Amino acid sequence: MLLYDFLTQLPSMSTISKGVSTLSSTIVGYIVPAVLSWLFIYATYQIFLHPLHRYPGPLAAKLTDAYSGFYAFQRRLHLKTWQNQRAYGTVVRQGPNKLVFSTIKAIQDIYKNDRTTKPEAYIALGPALTVAATLTARDRHVHRYKRQLVGQALSERFMRIFEPTMINQVDLFITYLLQSAKESIPVNITERSKYLSFNLAGLLGFGYDFGMQTSEENKFMPMMLEAGEYWSNIFFQWPNTRKFRLGLVFVQVLRQTRGKYLALVEKMITSRTKQEKDAQQDLYSILAGSLDTGAGGLRQSELWAEANLFLPGAGDTTKTALSSIFFYLSRNPDCYEKLAHEIRSTFKDGSEIRGPALAGCHYLRACIDEALRMSPPAPGILWRDLHPGNDDLPFIVDGHVIPRGTTVGVNIYSIHHNEEYFPDPFSFHPERWLDDSATPERKKIMREAFIPFSLGPRGCAGKAMAYLEVSLVVAKTLWYFDFGRAPGGLGEIGAGAPGMGHGRERQGEFQLFDTFTASHDGPYLAFRSRDGLFS
Repeated sequence: MLLYDFLTQLPSMSTISKGVSTLSSTIVGYIVPAVLSWLFIYATYQIFLHPLHRYPGPLAAKLTDAYSGFYAFQRRLHLKTWQNQRAYGTVVRQGPNKLVFSTIKAIQDIYKNDRTTKPEAYIALGPALTVAATLTARDRHVHRYKRQLVGQALSERFMRIFEPTMINQVDLFITYLLQSAKESIPVNITERSKYLSFNLAGLLGFGYDFGMQTSEENKFMPMMLEAGEYWSNIFFQWPNTRKFRLGLVFVQVLRQTRGKYLALVEKMITSRTKQEKDAQQDLYSILAGSLDTGAGGLRQSELWAEANLFLPGAGDTTKTALSSIFFYLSRNPDCYEKLAHEIRSTFKDGSEIRGPALAGCHYLRACIDEALRMSPPAPGILWRDLHPGNDDLPFIVDGHVIPRGTTVGVNIYSIHHNEEYFPDPFSFHPERWLDDSATPERKKIMREAFIPFSLGPRGCAGKAMAYLEVSLVVAKTLWYFDFGRAPGGLGEIGAGAPGMGHGRERQGEFQLFDTFTASHDGPYLAFRSRDGLFS
């Protein structure tokens, strides 16, 4: 009876249905209009009242960082920014609180300025890093201290010490080209450059040889880092994706490889820390004793943070520089012949090709600079904030007073393809760097607009390493081989083509995919050893 009485007192299904209907009506009647009103107010403020409302730019970019995140997802943010700057002018609002510039004056005001720092979003560039590294440190004093330490291992003086190790690795690269030439197998320069560059990064950083030029075991590492950089760039451009873990649904497939990579980094560090500090001339010999190397666990240490950003930082820039210069030489026969003549007339034997001797190869340096101009290793925007503090001075960029809370930057691809600074910007023309008829003012303008490694106190410290590595590889390759595009479809990989999308139509331009640094494929080249140089 008690159960019966209880059940008879329960509301009927029709009563429940009416309650649900009433609740739904309440949601539709109050909550939805409230949300729509909020969105209307937000959009009105962003478009008409925000401190940046006077700056032109795409409507979607004024409302949300999802605009940049979308094009980062497509790996073409550098191209879209270039297109926006052609449409809207030299300063574009490319986010609710972001302005991107394209002038020499802006470069100076943003990057050669002690009052600017890196945004908090830079922490997205590390694999779950909790400790600031040289690349991500916002505090100028912390950055300056760490930069001085890391910079010692990347200085020109240290490169002279490291050069024999680098030459050994370059010779392995040449050996692979010889084997490919004998077997008439085309070579994917992107692939081989990755293995060379990451081997050198491991050796320079921690005296550790990943063995990627001779073994398959660790070849997953560049692929893992490329995937990580891709997602990190999305998080970097659209920070809420990291905050709300929106990307995790896509990156679950990477977790196993990521664990394998982190275990490899840990093995590299621990094997080095077991040795005496001065057992090898490498980055660790400089950092040991100066940075926390494992308090609270290795993966929470400053050494861990530096290692995880040093490897892609030292490896990625040079693989792009190498791939692009081989691409442009293979498609510009006059430049190829001129450079080959310079190398082959300067050296009597391949063993003579070393850093100091290469300093006199001016056309080689011009070819490298032109490749870096056309296809910069970090083609996108290196964002900066005004350093937080009590500084009440106005922040002025290219004559614009920048409101506090605004993030600013220069799109490297845009500045390198600005016709005002580089006439005929999509043509590979190394002679522009050697033109004796150019006025001092014209030369000064080109140099100031040329920022493949950024500049200022937070510019890339690895410039000397990149130039030495690329110079050695290109010079030794041209000494020992002739090369050209692979036959058939393979020979077109890496080039632009109609149908690839706006900005990718140029067949003579090496195609970069913006992942903060750059990913790419090709060129595929066929090598032929020069007569009598190999026994």
